[in-house]
Amino acid sequence: EKLGLSIEAVDAICGPFLGRPRSGAFRLNDIVGLDIMQDIATNLQTRCSDDPHMDTLNTPRSMATLMERGHIGSKSSAGYYRREGKEFLVLDLGTLVYRQPYDITIPSLKEHSKKPLGERIRCALESKDEAGEFLRNHLIPTLKYADFLKEEIAHSIQDFDRVMKWGFAWEMGPFELIDAIGPTALGMSDQPFYSGTSQRNFGGESVQLAPEPQYSTISEFPILESNTGFNVRDLGDGVKAVSLTTKMGTITPKVVEGISQFLDNPKNDCIVLTSEAKNYSVGFDLSFFEQAISEENWQAIDDALLALQNLTLRLGSVKSVAAVFGYCLGAGMELAMGCTKVCSHSEANIGLPEAKVGLIPGGAGTALLAQRTQSAGAKRIVEVCMAISTGFVSTNAEDAKRAGILRETDVTCFHPDRLIQTAKSLALRAIPSEPPVWLQPLGPIAGMIDSAQEDLKLKGELTSHDELIADNVKYVFTKASSFESALLQERVAFLTLCKTGLTLARIRHMLENGKPLKN
Repeated sequence: EKLGLSIEAVDAICGPFLGRPRSGAFRLNDIVGLDIMQDIATNLQTRCSDDPHMDTLNTPRSMATLMERGHIGSKSSAGYYRREGKEFLVLDLGTLVYRQPYDITIPSLKEHSKKPLGERIRCALESKDEAGEFLRNHLIPTLKYADFLKEEIAHSIQDFDRVMKWGFAWEMGPFELIDAIGPTALGMSDQPFYSGTSQRNFGGESVQLAPEPQYSTISEFPILESNTGFNVRDLGDGVKAVSLTTKMGTITPKVVEGISQFLDNPKNDCIVLTSEAKNYSVGFDLSFFEQAISEENWQAIDDALLALQNLTLRLGSVKSVAAVFGYCLGAGMELAMGCTKVCSHSEANIGLPEAKVGLIPGGAGTALLAQRTQSAGAKRIVEVCMAISTGFVSTNAEDAKRAGILRETDVTCFHPDRLIQTAKSLALRAIPSEPPVWLQPLGPIAGMIDSAQEDLKLKGELTSHDELIADNVKYVFTKASSFESALLQERVAFLTLCKTGLTLARIRHMLENGKPLKN
């Protein structure tokens, strides 16, 4: 309000660019609830009356107006944002009426977003655009307040940082951020809070950080070998990590080939499959399929699918655990499914969304889910079939279990910094999988799937192309006579869909816009 910025601009600044969740600031207020936010602020003002900064918790004009109207956030369908069908309107802070959101372009965000967190914030602080002005007024006082408050509320610098990372999903805690930005850029003492394996205590002396291997991240383990698209790291006790290094954990033919060759060595019989990206994996490289389809190189697609299927199944022949987080999608999910167990961060988004780009899972995902649900009953078979046909993606690990994408035996890890060590301990106890046993499903499954499709069609949720995709999934679930024939039919269906113009249009739209096309 003071700077005359829009809600969209502030949320663009206060999201991932600042190392915070995508909800930004105003959207997060809506999710928490404006009434709850005001209660928190009022409580703090009452109980911390000696704090010289309590005036920052006075209720803003916009929030007071919204609450008078009963617009207290997501639970009332209106707050700083208001849902209209599938779209969000946004509150104009000048007029206090809702309007269509603006497309926001802030030069420093666009220019520096690819840089490491500390560097991009330092660059933004020096800029003269909206981001620089906002961060100078918001971030610098926030970090200085953390420094002012630290001794009163925390046992150590590290504890303070962990609260903000573990509790509020900040990428870096305030003191890590001060060091990363550079304290001189913030007008603070240039003595670092962290140095190597030590931290500064409240008296200013350097003290050693206690070793905590249970919180080790993948980057802390030594690299045994580097390959195209993945590193092999030593997790200790004979366990090796196969850690993806591609952008967003993308799976490529070279990655599949490299991991397959790695598994050729009988010494590599206890592994954790994970990623060094911000996400475990967003799936197979769509540009590969776009190029192959454009060139009508159907053999290249079939070869890539066969190699992916073989790798998925080979992973189960060794002691293997997939440590997944962030997005676990498509081919990345199929490889995880092939492992003896999946160890998933509780808030991972998990699914097989190939239908969104006009395809079905072709790396053994469709066949494995068909096989795993055969003895679960007709209702469950239909649910899983439709989850694949609609490109379902869960919002958390337990949701993925309920949808039948994860097995009940897969493990949910609620502490993100314990993910690698939890996966390692599971790998040490893992038992290689037995070859899948195929049981022909009993009952009128095909008819039940047709009925489920018809319901979605009547609701306007399935186009004719969606129906074609669903029919191909149904065929694998109901007509395959063995696991091997399910794998073959999965590839045949994938190639058939590749040869349709509507699938190519979906793939190109996703590559160009990052959003699915409903055609």
